[in-house]
Order: sequence, then C-alpha cells, then structure tokens
Amino acid sequence: MEPVDIRRDFDQAFDGLARARDGFQAKLEPREVGSVRSIATGIAQVSGLPNVGYEELVRFPGDVSGIAFNVDEDEVGVVLLGDHWRLQAGDEVRRTGRVMDVAVGEVLLGRVIDPLGRPLDGKGPIAAGERLPIERPAPPIMDRAPVTAPLQTGLKVVDALIPVGRGQRELILGDRQTGKTAIALDTILNQKGQDVLCVYCAIGQRASAVAKAVSTLRESGALSYTVVVVTEGNDPPGLAYIAPYAATSIAEHFMGQGRDVLIVYDDLTQHARAYRELSLLLRRPPGREAFPGDIFYIHSRLLERATHLRPKLGGGSLTALPIIETEAQNMAAYIPTNLISITDGQIYVSPSLFELGVLPAIDIGKSVSRVGGKAQRPAFRAASGDLKLAYSQFEELETFSRFGARLDQATRETIEHGRRIRACLKQSQLDPVPVPAQIAILLALASKFFDPIPLPRMPEAETAVRKAAAELPTDLRSRLAGAEPLRDADRDAVLRTAREALAPFQEQPGQERP
Repeated sequence: MEPVDIRRDFDQAFDGLARARDGFQAKLEPREVGSVRSIATGIAQVSGLPNVGYEELVRFPGDVSGIAFNVDEDEVGVVLLGDHWRLQAGDEVRRTGRVMDVAVGEVLLGRVIDPLGRPLDGKGPIAAGERLPIERPAPPIMDRAPVTAPLQTGLKVVDALIPVGRGQRELILGDRQTGKTAIALDTILNQKGQDVLCVYCAIGQRASAVAKAVSTLRESGALSYTVVVVTEGNDPPGLAYIAPYAATSIAEHFMGQGRDVLIVYDDLTQHARAYRELSLLLRRPPGREAFPGDIFYIHSRLLERATHLRPKLGGGSLTALPIIETEAQNMAAYIPTNLISITDGQIYVSPSLFELGVLPAIDIGKSVSRVGGKAQRPAFRAASGDLKLAYSQFEELETFSRFGARLDQATRETIEHGRRIRACLKQSQLDPVPVPAQIAILLALASKFFDPIPLPRMPEAETAVRKAAAELPTDLRSRLAGAEPLRDADRDAVLRTAREALAPFQEQPGQERP
C-alpha cells in the first residue's frame, strides 16, 4: 500500500483554488428594487421602481407575481397574481423586464391549467418549449380572410337557424342556470373528429361547476383535443382578469400553425366584475355601474383576436364563443350591450323556454348570426329554407290563439306545423346530431312529413329518422356533409328514406289528435 502524500494533495488543491480565484470575473448588472408601501385585496402599492413599464411583470417574495397597472410618478399600482396575505408592507419588489406570458404548444392538450400555466390536474409539470405574451395585437385587416367554412355545433337549432362560421365571434347570453355552458360544451363535444382544437376558459366559476365540465369532457373523449384554463371563485381577481388573454394566446399558437381552434369564455361577466374590482381598488375613476371607462376596450381587444387568417399565413381560424350572464332577461344592460356590439351575432337563451322544457332554450327570434349564414353548407340552406319564418309565424299565432279566438283551417295547420318544428328542434344535452341526420330531419320538416305524427310520439319519430339517415349510402352522406349543393336526386333519396322511417308513427284514420 503506497503512503499518502498529504502535503502534495494539499498543494494541488491550493493551486486549483488559486487558479479559480484568478480566473473569476465578477459580473455586475443593475437591478431596480422597490418596496411594498401597502397591500389590499388583490393589489399592492409599490415605490422605488421609476423605470417600470405598463403591464410589466414584477416579482414579490414567496413566488408571488404581479402586473404593473397604474404607473404614477411616485408609486406603482400592481395587480397581484397570487395571495395578497403572503405579503406585507416593506417587502422587496423586483422588476423582470418582460411582460406576462404563458406556455403554449401541443403539451397543453388534455391538461387543466391556471392562467400562469401551472397544472391543476395532478399530472405533473408541463414542459413547454415556447411561451407567448398574454397580450398580443389582433391580426390586421389585410391578414384576415372571409368566414367561409361552417363550425358545426351538433345542435339542430343552431346549425340550421343561427349558423356559426370558423373565425366568427358568436355571443351566448341569458340568465343564470338556463343552459349557456351546456351549449358551449356540446359544441366542443361535436368537434371530435372534425380537426378542430378547443380551449375552454372558466373565469371565476365554482369549483364544482368546473369539475363537472372537466368530467364531461373527459368522459366524452373531448379532453384529448381540449385545453382547460381555470380560475375559481376564490382565486385572486388578478388571475380572473388575465385568464381569457392567456387562453387566447394558447389558442393563437395553434391558429398560427394553420389549424382551426374554438375558444369558449365562460363567462365574461365575471371577467368584467374582476376588472371593476381591481380598478376601484386602484382608485381609477368609475363610470356607468361603477365600471371603469375602458371596460369596452378590455373585451374588444380580446375578441378582435378571433379571426380567420389568409391562406398565405396558414389559413388557420379562431372561433370565439363568449358567454354573458344577464339579470332578469335584461339584454340592454351595460356589459351585454357592449358584447353584442363587439360580436358577430348572439344566441339568446330564454328562461321562459327553459321552464317549459324546450331545451336548448334558444329564443330564435332574439338570436342572430351576422356571418355564419354565408358559411353555411348549401345543403343546410336548402333544407332549412323558410324554417325560421315558419317558426316565427307559429309563435305569433300561438300567442294570438291563447285569447280563445276562433281559428280557420290554415291557421290551425300553421300552429300544428310550428309545434312539430319546436319538437324537432329540442335536443338532449351531450347528444350532438351529425350533419346528414340534421339535413334529413330538416327536409322532412320542410316537407311537413312530421305534421300527421302525434306530438307525444315526436321524439321517437325523430330518432327513427336519425337512424335511417345513418344507414344512407356512404357517398350520399359524404355529399350531404360536404360543400356541394343539394342535388334533386339526393333530396328525393333522403325524403324517401324519411317517409319510410316515419310511416309507423303517423296517425291512423279516425284517430284524434292530442
């Protein structure tokens, strides 16, 4: 065994330390460090950051972030993105030199995250290689293309009468607990196999409602092509404020790759309330209903990012379905009228129809799509035809008939036909209807094949038509689902199939109509 030379080892170690010391060069860089003056729920007043920029990200102790909102001469008002009770006056604040950004990419599909990109589903951290700022300018006009392709929702009443196009912004509004979220979730479920990615943004929702929505998406197999961005009701208002912008940046990443994306904001009423709370805490001047003067701008700059890009830019699209909650059916309130003026149409969900069991409870008379009709498939246009006019006439005559007036034969037939239209437009939740089946039902309605069928048997009759449509020849179903005009031969084949399917349900001679 060789003896250990302790002195030699010591000299070698000393020489190594000496070389490291001689080669060390201190790198000094200036940093602006401020301090917290005061803390309130969701905001902090900070001093000592003279060069901080508007909407710049700042860091507090305890891994709490904030966004510089009020940049005054002597202090900065910061919107906190974490729990305010973790901080206290005198804490150190550091600039980051960058704006708030979020992770984007394919790794987010199937995940549930918060607006900061932190996972909430217990599946481990998210290793995203790319990040985008949450606030990005909307595409300029010359980079946009017309809305030409439909976004099928799977809801007969929407696809036939209030169609939505890819790249459109269609508002969903109505009183609480009337089925607004159900319409949005059904639309997401119907994108399965349609090569459309989805982003569901829950803003200030109850934890139970979010869990139910996520469970619905998972059980239906829709979570694999969906990103869920969540802020719950007990989260800081700053997180609720940035949530829709972060979700839009995630969707824009896919749109930039030439893909079609659907984004749901559920709901922007909570977003407006969170912004009002922050503005009042920051002592910004209040306006109508105590909302700040730029409440219109925060939503317009968000929804203007939804568009259809030109083919030279990939041809991707971002379709937005913002949701707004009304109070006592007041569509003329401040926030609903703002959103109606920004979007390309609205779907109004009526509590009166909901109470009558007409689901989805969409009021056709108050709903409109200003763009989607141009993107509607020719077969749908031919099948729906004068359906909306016939239904409107029915609603007017039905109201008139309640006064007990004597009605002529033509009026009674119009009312009976309208009742069949309303029965056919009913639809269960989580039950999207394929395009060929929708066209078969609409053609049978337009031809009044359902009129001899008793109202109690209408659900069975409609199911029979759906099953018969699924057994049509493959090439015929492909033409119905495609962009080709409806041929006379195809129309005759569909009507013949529908008539055969409805034959067992028609009233027998002498049978009284209920």
